[in-house]
Amino acid sequence: MQTDIDPRSLIGRKAFDRNGTKIGTVDEVYLDDATGVPEWAAVRTGLFSRDAFVPLEPSELVDDTLRVPFERSLIKDAPDFGVGRHLSPEQELQLYHHYGLDVSAPASAPDRDFGRLAGDND
Repeated sequence: MQTDIDPRSLIGRKAFDRNGTKIGTVDEVYLDDATGVPEWAAVRTGLFSRDAFVPLEPSELVDDTLRVPFERSLIKDAPDFGVGRHLSPEQELQLYHHYGLDVSAPASAPDRDFGRLAGDND
């Protein structure tokens, strides 16, 4: 998804699944703690329903709507963590696994530069 889009502009947009079936309306957007890039959207799935978290990558904006490349049934079955609160790393991991998204590469790379200043070669 475009990383230069204002996450607030996603709120209120309609969201559709891979088949063009309406999922609901974007209720909230969650940013990555480290980068500030929009990472998850909470989509209100119905009038008396709950919000379902959907990954913003590999979703895309098409004609002012959010197109999520997953089936509506998979989205509706996503883990329910409630909205309005921070997602923990464990909750994000559950969501990545639910959607079958690969998170092994970033998670397996050790952070050897933690606590060092850039350009410090000692």
